[in-house]
This record gives sequence, structure tokens and C-alpha cells, in this order.
Amino acid sequence: MGVFIGGIMMSFSPSLSSGFTAARNRSKFISPQSGMCSLCTEECAGTCEIAQAAVLGKLSVYPTTTGSNQIASEKDYPVDFSHFNINGRAFGAVGLDPDCGDAEIFKVNLASEYGYDYKINLELPIVLPALVKMNWMDYFAGAAMSGVTCMVGEDARNKDSRLEIEKGKITSFPMLKEIHDSFYKYYRGFGQMVLQCNVDDHLMGVPEIALDKYGFEALEFKFGQGAKGTQPVNRLKDYDEAVRKVECGSLVMPDPFDPEILALREKGCCPNFYTYGRLPMWTEESMAKRISELRAMGMRNVYFKMAGFDLPDIERVINMAIENRVDMITFDGAGGGSGYSPSKMMNEWSLPTILLEKVVVDICSKLEKQGKILPAMVMTGGFASEDQLFKSLAFGDGFIDGIGVCRASMAAAMTGKKVGDDIKAGNTPELFKKFGNTVNEVFHDLADLRAIYGKEADSFSTGAVGVFSYLNKLGCGLRHFAALNRKFDLKYLDRSDLIPLTYYASDLMD
Repeated sequence: MGVFIGGIMMSFSPSLSSGFTAARNRSKFISPQSGMCSLCTEECAGTCEIAQAAVLGKLSVYPTTTGSNQIASEKDYPVDFSHFNINGRAFGAVGLDPDCGDAEIFKVNLASEYGYDYKINLELPIVLPALVKMNWMDYFAGAAMSGVTCMVGEDARNKDSRLEIEKGKITSFPMLKEIHDSFYKYYRGFGQMVLQCNVDDHLMGVPEIALDKYGFEALEFKFGQGAKGTQPVNRLKDYDEAVRKVECGSLVMPDPFDPEILALREKGCCPNFYTYGRLPMWTEESMAKRISELRAMGMRNVYFKMAGFDLPDIERVINMAIENRVDMITFDGAGGGSGYSPSKMMNEWSLPTILLEKVVVDICSKLEKQGKILPAMVMTGGFASEDQLFKSLAFGDGFIDGIGVCRASMAAAMTGKKVGDDIKAGNTPELFKKFGNTVNEVFHDLADLRAIYGKEADSFSTGAVGVFSYLNKLGCGLRHFAALNRKFDLKYLDRSDLIPLTYYASDLMD
């Protein structure tokens, strides 16, 4: 798809080169509609995504650079939060007395509370969305230190080599205790660790063992199968691995026990085997039944995760949440990332975050007028800086309670650990040498952690300190923007705090 801007054809989609496929267009001259080089020659050695597909086939639908990396959309959407500037006011104060000795930046209240029967307090209007890869231990520890809620990603069971399964049900999941403890070791009364479960997790009994054996009290139910809507079809190594996956309850195509496949195996002609996570098939009845079952087992708080699906589906999910007294819904818009999402799905599927937020707010406004009590609403999908957080909270017009910050928080966990390790090895990165050559000198917000935890904070992983410091920065920036608008509690933010810069943005303000 393309549009004419200033008489020039512009495409919002990336070309057939990408950071997450490691593919490159050979020419600088690109056809905007196809993404191919405008001149394609027979002597090309093969560098673009078409070349990868010619060699790797179905495997090339998905990122080839996963593992110790994160993945994000590369599409340049025609509207996002950069289309707004932040307003500012010169008179008065909202939320505090208009007194220059009292109404100051450090008095801006960022704390909040959510939940029906079991209240959860947050120190910042932030959650760390579902993730269980790379430096997950510091990601969760940093969430606890910052006083925010965090979610454990689906399929965590596949990361545990010690997992024990009997008759398709998990009987031992040691990694789940390590995940739980990575947060609650630093817990100080704010936030909550939430275990996200997909269909396969439910079928294998992950929610039950998490509640009964490993101390979890909150679960997140998914309405997409994967990071946004669907996860990759993973190629299995061989026939034996396909059999093991079936015996563990996984969906495998083709069925390794199919007589035709067994006959092909005898001939040495087995096809490729693939495994794929099952798609959720929730209904109002099945969701209510499952929530009731798990509440009876000790589940205190219920969370939903919803992406930018069809508009009636979004409203249906919100109504299901209302009927089941769900505590929080996280809405995940296109433009974010971190999960193992198919390349084109991450770029070309679902409502972009700002458009998804518009839909959510409109639905919430309608439902509130009908007298319905709404759960806490969180937006996520591409947020990394305090201006973006402020704009989303303001655009939410009182219906958006928090922002999910996933990839950026994991980046803080990774770089915080790497910089800390370098400093301890005597290799302080050049950028930070002017601040000192020890962890205490370079990591400035360690002093804030010491004020909370005492001298014990000196032994904290610098990855977790990195998450805390990064979220600390976001909170400080939010206070600046709120005070600039003379609003001293985030609950007073609304669309009057935004200045639309384009016609696209103006249309969204209606």
C-alpha cells in the first residue's frame, strides 16, 4: 500500500530487507509497492527475503534472528503519538492548592490502585508486559523494585529443561519457582507478578500447578495465540522430536502416527514436521467457567491480554472482563514487539497502538454511560519514553490507567547488566567514564534503592538496577509534563493536554 505525499509515492511498509530477517535489498532503488529492488537480475547472489524464501521455504515466514535478540515492527505507520505535542499551562493548579510552595514537580502523584476484591497498588502508571526470555530475572526484579506489575510470558514451560510431564499434565515446573522468586524477593507491597497462559498452558495444567505449588495468585488470559495474534510454526528436527512433542501434548503437523507418514518414514521420505500453539476458542461461557474454576483454586486477580483485533471482538472482550470482574486488560497495539512474532504479522497486522487506544476509549466511554464498572485499562505497543507515556495517558481521557513498557524495559535489563559487568571488569564504557569507574559512581539511582532496601542494594544485579533506573526516569519525566500542565495527579490528564500537529491527529481527537 502507498500514498502520494507531495506528489511522491510513499510506502508505509518496509522493503524486503529487515533487521529481524537479516535480509538486504541489493539495490538502493526499491519498488514501493512490492518492496523488491526495481531491477532484479539473474546473477544476484541472493540477499533479500525472496532469496531467503527460495532456500528456506516456510521457515522464512518467521524471524531468523530470534533467541538473544528482541524483535519489533519496522513499519512506518502514518499516524502515531509523535503527531501530538504536549500542552502547557501558566496559571493555577489541579489536585493541589495553587501555592508555589506546595504545587511543585515532586508533588505530582504517580501512584494508583486497581482491582476488584484484591487491590493492587502501583507506584508508577506502568506495567511490564509478558516476557520470559533473555535477562528475564532482572526484568522481573526491576519491576518489583520499581513497584509495578509484571507479566510472565506464555509458554514458559518450554524454557524449563527440568519440566516433568505425566499423561499430558505438568507435575513439576522448577523454573516457575525461580520466576516467582525473582520478583517477590524484592517485593515491597506494590505491583504483582502475573502468569500469562495460552491454550497449551491451560491444557497442560500450568495455571493449576502455578497456583497450587509455586505461589502465584494472578493469571493473564490471552485472546491472541501469541505475541500479538499468532506465533510461528516451528520446524522440528526430525521424526523422533515430532513424536516427543505429541507425547507432551503439542500440536504437530503432520501427525507422526498417521499411517501415511509411517509408510513414508519406512521409505526414508518423511516430510518436515512442525509444531504450532493452539488458537484460543474462548466463549463467554467457557471463560466464565474457567475463571470460576481457578478462583476456587486460589486465583485472586484476573488479567486479560488483547491485541488490535476486529472492533466487535475488542468490545466483546471488554464486556467479558466486566462480567467476570477482571482486574486489568492490557491492549497491545501494532508497532511494538519483543515476542517471536512472524515478520509480516508484526509489520502488517492489527490496529496500531494509537488507533487501538481510540477504539478502546470510545467503547469504554459508551459502557460507562450504561453504568458498567470498567477494569483497569493498559495500553502497550511501542512505548519507550516519557513523552509517549504522557500522550497515551492524556489521549486515554481518563480511561487508560497505565502503559505497558516491554522491549525498552528489557533493553534496560540487558544494558544495565552489560555495563555493570564491564565496570566490574575494569572496562568502564567510554560514555560513562566521566561519572566514575565504579558501579556506585556510575549507577546514579542506586542511592534511591539504598533508601528503600538499605545497604543490601549494593549487591543487587546491575540489570535490575538498570530497569529501576529506567522506570525512575520515565516517572520523573511524567512528573515534568504533568506539572507543566498544572496537573498534580495523573487522574486529571485528558485530551486537552495534547496539541494535534496533523490532520490525522486532529481527526483522532473527536
